[in-house]
Amino acid sequence: MTESEASLSQPADSLVQRLTRMNLQLLSVTMLLTFALLATATWYVARGRQVHAAQLSARLLANSVSPMMVFADRPAAQVELEAFSRRSDLLLVQVQTPAGAVFAQWQADASAPTPPIVPPLAPQLLADAASVTMQELEVWAPIRLKDEVVGVLVLRESLDGLLMAVLTLSAASAALIAVAILVAWRGLLLVQRRALAPLVELSRLAEHIARERDYGKRATVYRRDEVGRLTERFNDMLKRIEIWQADLHLQLEQEQEAGQQFQQLAHKDSLTGLPNRLFFQGELQRYLAMSVEHGELMALMFIDLDNFKTVNDQHGHDAGDEVLCEVSRRMASVVRSRDVLCRLGGDEFALILPALPDQAAAEQLAQRLIDAVHVTMTIRGEVMPIGATVGLAFAPLDASDATALLNASDQAMYEAKRAGKNTFRRARHADA
Repeated sequence: MTESEASLSQPADSLVQRLTRMNLQLLSVTMLLTFALLATATWYVARGRQVHAAQLSARLLANSVSPMMVFADRPAAQVELEAFSRRSDLLLVQVQTPAGAVFAQWQADASAPTPPIVPPLAPQLLADAASVTMQELEVWAPIRLKDEVVGVLVLRESLDGLLMAVLTLSAASAALIAVAILVAWRGLLLVQRRALAPLVELSRLAEHIARERDYGKRATVYRRDEVGRLTERFNDMLKRIEIWQADLHLQLEQEQEAGQQFQQLAHKDSLTGLPNRLFFQGELQRYLAMSVEHGELMALMFIDLDNFKTVNDQHGHDAGDEVLCEVSRRMASVVRSRDVLCRLGGDEFALILPALPDQAAAEQLAQRLIDAVHVTMTIRGEVMPIGATVGLAFAPLDASDATALLNASDQAMYEAKRAGKNTFRRARHADA
């Protein structure tokens, strides 16, 4: 297979590859969008659960320290806060009086300054409150004793652990999505290659037919789907083209045969079967050109039958036609295979003699031709007084163009007529 054929059978961007790439892009975008939405939802749900858990813990701790605030037992409250601080994400837990003064406090980093805590407004002391950022959350829980608010519990937690867990889960999910996309790519490639195999085969068949012009090929119909119906229509088109091509080929052959027959008729004498004057003119030009090109001697005989008018007058035109046919056969029997014998019209004939060894060969042939015609000829029981008078001219000795050579041989024939007929004469040179 040539390089161009290989490029046709394996296109750089095939339909299978293009559809696989488009489907994979759509799948990737969908999965990435889904991943982003799930990661965001996971973060907000997990953060909400942690806020809820922190509020629940703050409420329980507030219930535990409420007696200690009533009795102003700071050490007991401090111990309770330290016991509560075992939670890993806890940054700060603080007990405030209703006026906002710190009653007890635990801080994860004791050396760090305590961040400012804005006390809630009075109405907020009656309910839980929360403040959430990306890094941390802060909740307030009222400390009650017998439905009386005796203080506020502030709890601050870090969200770094939660964020790290969500990021780790997202990274694992992203890795799984990448593996899924890779598996989907291979699967899509195989599935679409199999699904589009009939269409790819049809495309390759079309390329083969376009290249080889072989319209006898047919595509295989695998399924009765859209591609199958397309294949059937393609096969129908190939069948019509094949029939049209066969008809066209037959028509061309018939036209060529008719043209050859027409050409033969156009260059052939219908009575004798010899080449006619039109053919003679073309051949004389061609042989003269060859004679000049190769420096060969050639001759032209102008032949006129003797007493042919008498035959027509005494025996009729049908007998005259038979005489012409017999004379043609006799002359054709004595000429060389390379010579060109033509009937110019009526009782006039011409003979082209190419590639002569010398002038004597043409003169000897002229005499043989005269003798062959002069042999007694009987037509319909009657002897026909037919003879032949020949004028002979040579090229390039007597003339070098067709018209001059034909005139020279014609003049030589008239000299032979004046010499008594049934003989030949050769053309005279201009200086003779």
